[in-house]
Amino acid sequence: MRAALLIQRWYRQYVARLEMRRRCTWNIFQSIEYAGEQDQIKLYNFFSYLMEHFTPASSERSLISHIFRENDVVHDTEWERYFCYKNIEVSDGYHGPHLTFPMTFCEASKLVEAFKHKQLLHSRYVLQLLGEAWKLLRILPNINHVCTCHSKEITICGDLHGQLEDLLLVFYKNGLPSPEKPYVFNGDFVDRGKSSMEILLILFAFLLVYPNDVHLNRGNHEDHIVNLRYGFTKEVLGKYRVHGKKILKLLHKMFSWLPLATVIDGKVLVVHGGISDTTDLNIIARMERHKYVSALRPPKRRHQSAGGNRRSPRCTEGGEERSHHGAGGDGPGPGSRHGVQRRSLHGGAAVEEELRRRRQQAGLSQSLHELRRLVSSSSSSADDDDDSDPQPRTPDRDEWNQMVALLWSDPMAQDGCEPNQVRGGGCYWGPDVTEEVLGRHHLQLLIRSHECKQDGYEFCHNRKVLTIFSASNYYEVGSNRGAYIRMGPDLVPHFIQYQSSQTCRNLTLRQSVGRTERSALCALREQLFAHKSDLLCAFQHYDSNNTGTISLKHWASAMEGVLKLGLPWRVLRSQLGTSTQDGMLDYREWIQELVFSEPKHELSNASILETMYRNHSNLETIFRIIDTDHSGLLSFEEFRQTWKLLSTHLKMEVDDEAIADLALSIDFNKDGSIDINEFMEAFRLVALTAPS
Repeated sequence: MRAALLIQRWYRQYVARLEMRRRCTWNIFQSIEYAGEQDQIKLYNFFSYLMEHFTPASSERSLISHIFRENDVVHDTEWERYFCYKNIEVSDGYHGPHLTFPMTFCEASKLVEAFKHKQLLHSRYVLQLLGEAWKLLRILPNINHVCTCHSKEITICGDLHGQLEDLLLVFYKNGLPSPEKPYVFNGDFVDRGKSSMEILLILFAFLLVYPNDVHLNRGNHEDHIVNLRYGFTKEVLGKYRVHGKKILKLLHKMFSWLPLATVIDGKVLVVHGGISDTTDLNIIARMERHKYVSALRPPKRRHQSAGGNRRSPRCTEGGEERSHHGAGGDGPGPGSRHGVQRRSLHGGAAVEEELRRRRQQAGLSQSLHELRRLVSSSSSSADDDDDSDPQPRTPDRDEWNQMVALLWSDPMAQDGCEPNQVRGGGCYWGPDVTEEVLGRHHLQLLIRSHECKQDGYEFCHNRKVLTIFSASNYYEVGSNRGAYIRMGPDLVPHFIQYQSSQTCRNLTLRQSVGRTERSALCALREQLFAHKSDLLCAFQHYDSNNTGTISLKHWASAMEGVLKLGLPWRVLRSQLGTSTQDGMLDYREWIQELVFSEPKHELSNASILETMYRNHSNLETIFRIIDTDHSGLLSFEEFRQTWKLLSTHLKMEVDDEAIADLALSIDFNKDGSIDINEFMEAFRLVALTAPS
């Protein structure tokens, strides 16, 4: 008996230690992820500052002005001409799937099989499928209302983030979408994973086949600015080199038309991020969601000239857009799910009647005459120059805040509502806010996604808020399980968990934790290496006698002061190398142990190298913004402008000679241009030895 108790005690301690390691690993991954999102929003806020405060002729402003034109509005019919697929031929050498329209279940399931076998859909079919889905999205309401019945359950999926294997596994376990198997996909379909495009095409295909049984909510990653940093832009341009820019532009438009929420049986609210203390579903139902091509910035409209001249999308022979400015609206606002064909809103009593009917179905009170009067009164003369400063209407800040909360917010344990400083966008809301918002709208449960959970799901706020996350192995193989929800007429959620990786399923708990822990520590060491200079200065601040050693307390304080990741540094110290002697740590030796491979190209300016490591993602984001033709190449002058823009953002001086030296060192074929992908890969940190 005593032996059994000792074994039981040992096993409990063993499991507790593994759980502590797992939680610590999780904190590392999550802290680095949220720091990256915060950095992204800071960079975009910096761009916004340039747009609002720099003169139109300034070089910094002209470099990034085109990304803000995404919020300009033109007529949908003009965009439809720009996105036309009919002049794209399918060659005899194409061996991928061939699609016919209107889309059927067989066509959609054929697409799933093709993507399962790594086939690429031809750009003609991509544009045709997306164009049809765009027409449908434009008549959907902001909030979809769906109901269960005694014969079927509804399935709710969380973030997929480009991980096609997770979506395929859900379909394998649960079945393909159909009237008997309705689905809600709760945003963040793209970024991070390598198959975002395939996921979108599958979801839009089934949306076309079953518009009343497939429901898509917008996530914070359905945003063209976020896509620049987290991989979706790069993926599309890599897979579709000829027509990639046109496909991206169409997807940007489609993202802005995705519905914002789904309500099940009038009792369960499904949104991607969350709510705030000001969330009002009545306001959300009425807003013109398509204005927010990027939810990171309120929309600003360019006004129509007094003569009625408007600049519409035009193409060069290479299919590149020259301008897309205009004052016409995208249409009447969100409409009904009934009917999939949207007519052109240009003249005719029948069109006016259709517009009036759809506004009534959507619950919008303004008449057609009032709408036109508002548009007319807001139209004024505008400079046709691309770089002119847009004169905006005052944006509805409350409406914009409503959308940001839906896409970016996270729950917290404490009562109240406060800005989400960790992510940099949205808010943290507490149990009291959940009670108030659900009670005001006669709801009983809020289902949201947006946060990776180790088990794929998690309840909080007295089980009135449920987080669902469907991308398994999100940070690393074995880091988390994916999950989806089945919900019947009783509105009780049932969870199905899974791991899409066969490798992970074959690992023991100890092996899985160890593998994930090594990956997390490697990511953390990259952060430490990129901040070596700042860390050394912080350590020296505590080492007034220049002994080269500091206490563990001071070491932990310096680490948090520089990286601001909120990690248990004293717990992590032994895993980050260097033992202590008499409670003192040799910080110079510790920094030398942060060994990563150096680039093959020697630089005369070491500060540029460290800046590059530290701002690797920001640098790539700016590169892709400046690369307006999406060629993947930058001239020396564009490269110099990129660094000047980054140095302005970081409030640091970068010498022109050092930038020129860097450009020459990476111009591999000496043609006067720099390949963005090769450059970013050449200066990516790679650990020489795995952390112990």
